[in-house]
Amino acid sequence: MPTYIVSAASDFLSERTRQSIAEKFTQDYAEITGGPTFLVQVIFNAIPKGSHFVGGKLLNADHIFVHGYTREGKTPDQKARMLESIVDTIAQAASVAKRSVWAYLSELPYTRLVEYGHVAPKPGQDGEWLDTLPAEDAAFIRSIA
Repeated sequence: MPTYIVSAASDFLSERTRQSIAEKFTQDYAEITGGPTFLVQVIFNAIPKGSHFVGGKLLNADHIFVHGYTREGKTPDQKARMLESIVDTIAQAASVAKRSVWAYLSELPYTRLVEYGHVAPKPGQDGEWLDTLPAEDAAFIRSIA
């Protein structure tokens, strides 16, 4: 975990931009939290034209929205750094002003997460968790890391 869901107007983010964002989110998460990269997911949603409203009016600007889900246990400083990283990464990769980036970070208890078909580990116990998984599952996950 974490999972980042990035929503922007259809065709606004190129494949190269999406790749850059996914790589940077993964790198920054690992650096900020010490967590493994094999748990980081980035999902992009295209918002069809005429389908997003702000203040009751059709959004007519290049805004990008990121909702991040993370496992409980991060310090307030880590959460603040994660949010700052999200905004900086999106603004730079998409060439938009920071005011065009909206970011949310939701924490979930590890007991309410299933990753790779197994209940997620306690924070900080990713390696031990991986060692307890069936060999085939552990090998698959290690191939991603």
